[in-house]
Amino acid sequence: MLKKHPRGLVFIFFTEMWERVGFYTLMAILVLYMDKTLGWSDARKGDVYGLFLALCYFVPLLGGWLGDRILGQTKTVRIGAALMALGYVGLTFSSPGQTTTFYLGLLLIALGTGIFKVNMAVLVGNLYTDKPKLKDAAFNIFYMGVNIGAAAAPLIATAVSTIWGSYNISFGICAVGLVFALIIFGIGKPHLAAVDSRLAVSARPKDAPAEAPLPVMGGGEVRSRIMTLVVLFLIVIFFWVAFYQDFFAMTLFAERSTRAYKFLRPETYQFFEPFFIIVLTPLLLSLFARMNAREKEPSTPVKIFSGMAIMCAAMLVMVAASLAGGNEDAGNMSPAWLIGTYFIVTVAEILISPMGQSYVSKVAPPKIAGLMMGGWFAATAVGSYGSGMLGKSYSDFAHHQYFLLLAGMMAAAAVLVLLFLKKLKRFAR
Repeated sequence: MLKKHPRGLVFIFFTEMWERVGFYTLMAILVLYMDKTLGWSDARKGDVYGLFLALCYFVPLLGGWLGDRILGQTKTVRIGAALMALGYVGLTFSSPGQTTTFYLGLLLIALGTGIFKVNMAVLVGNLYTDKPKLKDAAFNIFYMGVNIGAAAAPLIATAVSTIWGSYNISFGICAVGLVFALIIFGIGKPHLAAVDSRLAVSARPKDAPAEAPLPVMGGGEVRSRIMTLVVLFLIVIFFWVAFYQDFFAMTLFAERSTRAYKFLRPETYQFFEPFFIIVLTPLLLSLFARMNAREKEPSTPVKIFSGMAIMCAAMLVMVAASLAGGNEDAGNMSPAWLIGTYFIVTVAEILISPMGQSYVSKVAPPKIAGLMMGGWFAATAVGSYGSGMLGKSYSDFAHHQYFLLLAGMMAAAAVLVLLFLKKLKRFAR
């Protein structure tokens, strides 16, 4: 799977994997910590959850600018990882009587995540300046690293909760994951220096792709590319509103509506989506490779449309689960409902998240590639904030109505992609 890819991708893969161990351990228990340990209401949890995620994905605009214009991608990545490590330490020492370190920790994690994520994505794209046809595959491999870390995280959280009954110990383990990420990234720096926009060409390793001159674009084409990306950013907001119910509404559904088992706790369900990604990504890559060989691979915008439609189906499954008894919050539902939903969500995620980043990398004018990647994450910020704001009303009306609203939003998003498909396809090659 990696034979045709630069060695730098390996170091990005494992750096991202360890950073995600930290982030997704946090996400598996964040709502549960606020619910069980801090004793907060759904409304307060929704405020904190939505604002935290929004900041995580809005800061990439700053991170893209820092990487493009000031510090370069590699230095910005290291600063982001260090901020996250400090943030997890803050959470480790938080408690019902000490929420200052909780809020400060979340702030540091959000800032660090924001400037880390965008520059990692830009580095992946920069590795393939002379191999644009491999970008979709590269971002899928990169996404595998994300999800290996994400799959390990809820298992870690489950083990810690089962053995020690402490969410704070899990926060400490998150900090350790960031230390590993920093070490791996430091080792891989020689293989990434040549694709860092601010580092000297002399740092280029032998296996790095030859530097290609930036393509010359007229002002009209630059504006057209930017507007095309803005259209995508606005549409994809709907997806993130639904997707980030994984860590809010679906976690509460797991806690309140699903039968409890000793080794299948509410946080454990966060394992299934990244696990399915690890299993399904190689299969989809192989399928797309065969289709590409026959020149029948669907364009990136078509993959994104398919993801929107599939996410709509996932929310309809949750409508059915709610009507089958989940509305009662009686802990009477089979885990199969959630696990099946996570499987469908996974297929949608594979077709949208890495594909969207690949699309931005292809379409963005080279001089503002980081800023445009930041725009992708800013759209994620708006959607994730919306997920928290919607989550505040999870207990205010029947769950099937809640998930039906999400299904309607996804159907609308799919229609919008179809309406703009011709425009989106223009620069997708």
